[in-house]
This record gives sequence, C-alpha cells and structure tokens, in this order.
Amino acid sequence: MAVQVFLQSWVFQQPSNGRNAPGDSRSHHARNGENSFLTQPWILVFLLSEGLHGFPHSPRDGMSILDYDDEDDLENDQSRNDRLDDELKKYREGNSEPSSPEALEEIVNYYCELEKYEEALYFMTRLLELAPYSADAWQRKGVILSGLSRHEEALSCFDRALELNPLDAELLVNRGITLDDLGRHDEALGSFEKALEADPSNQDALFNKGVVFEKTARHDDAARIFRFILDGNAEHRDAWYELGYCYDYLDRLEDSLACYDAYVKIDPYNYNVWYNRGIVLGRMLNHSRAIESYDMALAIHEEFPAAHYNKGNAYANMGRLHDAIACYNQTLQLDQRDIPAWHNLGNAYEELGEFEQAIKCFSQSIRLDPGHYESYFGRGSCYDALEQFRRALVDYNKALSLCKDYPELWYAKADLLYNMGRLRESLIGYRMVTRLEPSNYEAWLDYGETLMELGYLKQALKAFDKSIRSNPKCAETYYWRTKVLLMMNRTFEALESLKHSFNLDPEKRREFEKEFPGVRSIRGFKNLLRR
Repeated sequence: MAVQVFLQSWVFQQPSNGRNAPGDSRSHHARNGENSFLTQPWILVFLLSEGLHGFPHSPRDGMSILDYDDEDDLENDQSRNDRLDDELKKYREGNSEPSSPEALEEIVNYYCELEKYEEALYFMTRLLELAPYSADAWQRKGVILSGLSRHEEALSCFDRALELNPLDAELLVNRGITLDDLGRHDEALGSFEKALEADPSNQDALFNKGVVFEKTARHDDAARIFRFILDGNAEHRDAWYELGYCYDYLDRLEDSLACYDAYVKIDPYNYNVWYNRGIVLGRMLNHSRAIESYDMALAIHEEFPAAHYNKGNAYANMGRLHDAIACYNQTLQLDQRDIPAWHNLGNAYEELGEFEQAIKCFSQSIRLDPGHYESYFGRGSCYDALEQFRRALVDYNKALSLCKDYPELWYAKADLLYNMGRLRESLIGYRMVTRLEPSNYEAWLDYGETLMELGYLKQALKAFDKSIRSNPKCAETYYWRTKVLLMMNRTFEALESLKHSFNLDPEKRREFEKEFPGVRSIRGFKNLLRR
C-alpha cells in the first residue's frame, strides 16, 4: 500500500448558492454560491436589486408599490418639500396638525420617499380616519406595512381594500406578493390568476406568477412565462434576469449567460447581474471570465462580500492561491463572521503547505460554528500532514459525529489509522467508503491491501476483484491481485493477473524487477511474498 497523508481536495460549498434568488427587486443577499472549498458544488446568493426586500411590485413597469403616486413627479419638487418641512415643524411644535386628506397624503408620500415607514404609517392611519372607505388608502397602508415587514397586517389591509374594489388588478397583485412573502405560495398564485382575469394584459401579475414558480422550483414553468414576457417586450430587464436565473438552475448555462448579457446591455450598472454572470461562467469552467465579471460587480459595489468570496474561489480553481487568499481576506474585512470564507482561507493555506496558518483559519471557522464538520475535516487533515496523528484523529471523529455519510472523511480516517499502524481499525474506514461509494476502486484496492497484510487472503481477493470490476484498467490492482493469488497457490491465475498488470502499465514490469530483484521463478516470487 502506498502510504500517503490525506489532504483535502479542492471541493466547494456553496453558499451561500450560486445565483441570485428569484424576485429581482424583492430578494436579499444570502450566500449559497458558486465554487467554494466546502462541500456543495455552487454558491447561491439572493438578489437585492433596486427595490426593497419583500415589497410587492406595482403593476407600473417594474416599480415598487412604494412608488405609489405616479401622477406627480415629486422627487425634484423642492418647493413642495420646503412646504412640507414647514408643516411638519409646526406639527412637531404642537402649533398645528395636518387635517386635510391632501396634506396627509403628501406627508405620507414624503416619508415614504425618505423610507421612514413608521412615520408614514402614523399619518396613513390619520388619513384613513378621514377616508375609511378609500380602497386606495387601504392599499397604501398595506404597502407601508409591507415596508415594515408586517405582512399579516399588510394582507388585512389589502383584503379590506378588495372589499371596496374587488376587481382591482393592482390590489390583487400586491396581495399575491404579500402572500408570497408569507410563504403561502399557492394562495399567491391564486391572487395573481385573479389579477389576470381582471386584466389579462397585466404584466406584473404574470411576472410575479413566474417568480412564485421559481421559488417553488417550477423552473420550466417560470422560464416559459419570462420568455413569453420577453417576446412581447424585449426591454423587460427583470424578465431577462429571472430567465437567466431559471436557465442556470436548468443547467442551460449558455442560455443563462445570454440572458445576463441581454440584461447588462439594458442596464450595465446592476452589480447583482454581473455577480450572477460570474457564477454562470464559473460553472462553465471559464474562471478568468468569471473573475472579470466579479470585478465588474465590485467596481459598482466595492463592499460586496460574496463577490470577493467567489472571486477567490475562481482564483483557487485556477491554482492562483495567493490571489485567492487576498480575496478571502477582503471578504473577512467586510464580514469577520463569514464561515465559508474562513474555511476556504484555511483550504488555501493548506494547499500551499502552510498548515499552521490553515489550522488557525479552520479553528476560527469552528469557533463561529461548532457544527461545521468541513472545518474539523480540514483541521484534521493539517494535523495529519504535521504527523500530529492523535489530534487529527480527534478532529476526524468529531467531523464524523456530525456527518456520518462523508466518504472522503472515512477514507482520511482509514489512511490515518493505517499510518498509525492500527490496521484492523483502518479496515472499518475503508469498508465504510466502499459502502458509501461502491464504485470507488481505490477504496476497494486499499481495503484489499490491508486485508492481505493482515492475512485475510480470500477477503482480500474479493476486494481486488471488486476494484477491477469498478475499474478494469488499473494496473496496480492486478499487481496486488497477483500477489494474493500466489500466496493462495493459484499460480496460473497469478501469472494471468501479472500479465494484465504489465500490459496495462509497462512500468509495472520495472517495479516488479525492482521490488523482487533476482527472482527467476514463480517459486522464488512466492517465497519472497511469504517472508
């Protein structure tokens, strides 16, 4: 058996996914991502775009329902702001109180623009005292409550508004989005369907129906909706975004990339789109272009931890570990509690052979999350490399107590026990690997070698045969099979096995001559094996 220290390979978690989540302007960042050195293949990160998380869309061409009043352009009306400042100053001083619906409505708009939703809610409640039968006023209150993430109360307001105006498509859309925010996806779809019955051309209802399909993993259905929207309006950037997201999940990577490219032609300043584009390129193994895309995201939004993190992963995949380390450190400057960044920083140091530094990183990851079995595995691998075997075994056992179905971890423990001379115990680890990965020919080979060393010849032969069935082109397995057959006095089978080994790898003949110098007969070979 070739005795080697087990080092973790570059495998990636994700985390924080991957992609940005469905619902462009009503989602938030939360890694689940692209290539990372943990155990999931891709990281998924949820999108925070121009809108606010959890706020329903208005049917007005991609606006948030917080942009409620589309009649007046209030943003640049300085005289109006000055007048409102004066009124509110008098109100705070107790000299007067706004009483007309018009004044109250302007104040509500003013506070919504400033994102001061508690103040807006107070004056909205006053407005409803003056206009209790206004469907628009009840809808507006629901919008403000959504802004405060008080979704149940918002839903009650939308329901009250629908009692007054049951066929209002905008109300039905906003109600559906609020239901979606509450996780009541089937009811949300029903509300969007009613909105489409009331207004078959309502694009927001159709768009948000697609978003719910995404959230419920119906990506084919969602993609058809977004494709339909784009057939009618090729400038609908949010539909391009969501379609790219769907195609990513459906492993249609070229199509996903084309969607993100279409988006940035319309709006090149959305850092989330550049980020998702980088993830797709990473999945296509085009890491250099992925890095360029992450750089674009960071040029727009420098304090974007997930982009620094995934950029580091891309560098790691290219073998540029020092660059990867710089990216992980940048991630940690922005978020010192980023567990995947600590873990992957440890992996990078481990790959460079800087085991002490790697141990510090893995230990920090464990301090932040005592259940992070990947970091116990990583730290154990470093202790193993430093020949601190007892510490390595403690970490491997801890990792296995947290995740029993991790074949690489069982393999690492088995190799460690073998290197410690605890061959019988190592058999348990190798056998576990073969149960979890029955086609792992290397595990069957190591299992067979260990059985042979312990004198279990029949079991060793069975293990070698299973290794050959999994990979009939492995010369090493035939070579070891030859040895055990000779020890079992099955000479002719041994010769055939040795021929197979030499035919598959001519170097094996030289290895044989070096390992058994002077052997000129099968009997001499057998005698050497029995020593």
